Amino acid sequence: MPRLVKYWRAVAVALLLLALYFIPRESFFEHTHTLCLVHWFTGEECWGCGMSRALLSLMYLDFESAWTYHRGVVVVAPVLAWLWVKWIYRLTK
Repeated sequence: MPRLVKYWRAVAVALLLLALYFIPRESFFEHTHTLCLVHWFTGEECWGCGMSRALLSLMYLDFESAWTYHRGVVVVAPVLAWLWVKWIYRLTK
């Protein structure tokens, strides 16, 4: 694969998070239904409920809301950031 194509892929992956940032925050949090299958079938919140909202809040640097939605965000966010950087690194390799 040509070297230039590798770099363009890496740039596209790097800009993905920036593109998500420019989507209005309200469009992420307006919904009144949940995507959680456990919540649909049981009516109870599962151990992961709120993580998507927490990660999105963290993306907007709203740390208090992120902590309120799900406290596990302090573990999941650094792991996801490490995987994202690793992905970009492998694309350029």
